[in-house]
Amino acid sequence: MKKLFAFFAALLLLFPVFAQSRKSVSVLGDSYSTFEGFMEPSSNQLWYYAKPKAKQTDVNDVSQTWWHQFISKNGLLLEKNNSYSGSTVSTTGYQGNDYSERAFITRMKNLGSPDVILIFGATNDSWAGSPLGEFNWQDVNGGNMKEFRPALAYMLTYLKNRHPNAEIIYLINDGLKESVTSSIVEACDRLGIPWLQLQDIDKTAGHPNRNGMTQISDQLSEFYSKNSK
Repeated sequence: MKKLFAFFAALLLLFPVFAQSRKSVSVLGDSYSTFEGFMEPSSNQLWYYAKPKAKQTDVNDVSQTWWHQFISKNGLLLEKNNSYSGSTVSTTGYQGNDYSERAFITRMKNLGSPDVILIFGATNDSWAGSPLGEFNWQDVNGGNMKEFRPALAYMLTYLKNRHPNAEIIYLINDGLKESVTSSIVEACDRLGIPWLQLQDIDKTAGHPNRNGMTQISDQLSEFYSKNSK
């Protein structure tokens, strides 16, 4: 009996070590990555709810989201999900409105201390027709953040510097404007950030449904297994 007790006591002592060995993941995203009750901060606007509108989506449980499936499938831990429905990378949103409060370049500073950062953005920049601008790699902090390319360069450079030991992966939605997709690829390649071009994602009302969420998780898992450190 004493030996059995000692065995379980040893397991309890080792549990924190096992838990700490699992990599943590933070998500920086837009509506595709939201779910009610799992956003930080909780005031972020959502697309996915526990009781959704039928015409909007069939996703009604957090376990159905792409990021939850990916984290569970790969034995990871969620550090923070800072996603905001309708958000742009730049500060220019729909109808040219100021999206500074929800922009990726604002929220990128609130991701915790993750081992892995998953960026899934630029869909709204593409849909809203946010101005592209030009890259200025000599002064990424001094660009016009109302424009997509300067904001993208600023965001990726900041995340690389702020989280030097983190694995950063950029997920690129299918169906974006070619100029937006090619800009992401150019910026990621320049900074050595792996990027995944998603293919043929099943959607309802322009957003991943249950099947689409699983497709994203599967494509990301395959990519991660080949590119993870």
